Amino acid sequence: MKDYSRLEIGGKKFTNRLMVGTGKYRSTEDMVKSLSNSQSEIITVAVRRVKNNQTGENLLEKIDWEKFWMLPNTAGCTNSDEAIRIALLGRELAKLSGQEENNFVKLEVIPDKKYLLPDPIETLKAAEILIKKGFLVLPYINADPILAKKLEEIGCATVMPLGSPIGSGQGLLNLSNISIIIENAKVPVIIDAGIGVPSEASQAMELGADGVLINSAIALAENPPLMAKAINYGVKAGRYAFLAGRIEKQRLAVASSPKKNISI
Repeated sequence: MKDYSRLEIGGKKFTNRLMVGTGKYRSTEDMVKSLSNSQSEIITVAVRRVKNNQTGENLLEKIDWEKFWMLPNTAGCTNSDEAIRIALLGRELAKLSGQEENNFVKLEVIPDKKYLLPDPIETLKAAEILIKKGFLVLPYINADPILAKKLEEIGCATVMPLGSPIGSGQGLLNLSNISIIIENAKVPVIIDAGIGVPSEASQAMELGADGVLINSAIALAENPPLMAKAINYGVKAGRYAFLAGRIEKQRLAVASSPKKNISI
C-alpha cells in the first residue's frame, strides 16, 4: 500500500511536504530560526549565492546539514549551459556538506529579468542533459501541463509549476492548469513561487499537490520565524483535508440535522 504520509522523491522519503528557501532573510538568525520552525527537511540553496557578498558569511557553515537535505538550485542562470555548469557545482557543494549521495538539483533557467518567468525550451534541454549525468532534476516551470508531462517523460523526479511570479505573493493564479498538472502527473508536483500566506499553501495542498516550496513569504514577513511556523501548519492542514476528501458543493442549502419523527 502506498505511504501517503511521506513525500518520496527519487526513492528518498521525507515526512514534511514543505520545502523552504534560504534567500532574502534580513539576518542569518532569522533564517536559522525560520528553518527550524518550518520543520522542513528539504531546503534550497542558490549555488551562486552561497557566500554573502556583504557579510562574507558562508551559508554552508550556518546550517546543520545532518538535519536538512540540500536542494541546490540554479537560480541566476539564463540558459541551459549555465544551468548545467551550476548544477555540477551544486552537487559538489552537497558533497562538501557531507551528503555524498545527494544528486538533487532544482533546475531554474530564467532569462526574463522583468517577470522572472522560466524558459521552457532551455529548461527541457538542460533537464535532458542533467538526467543523463545522474541528477535527480526538480524543474521550475510555468503552469504548463504539456511541458510538465514532457519533463516527467524524460525522467524528471518532480515538476514544480509556479503559482504566480516569484516573490509576488499573488497566490495561485492559474488553478485550472495546476489542477491538470496534478491530475496527470505520476511524479510529485511541488508548487513553487507566488504563495504568500498559509491559506494559499493550504489551498495548494487541498488541490492535491505533493508539496510546496516557499521562500519570500517567510523571509520577507515581519516575523519570519512565526510565518514559517504558520505556513508549516497550513501545509499540513491542506494535506489532511485532501486525504480526508471535501464534501461536494451543493446549489442549495442542505440541513445539517436530518428530519426525524420525534414522539413526545
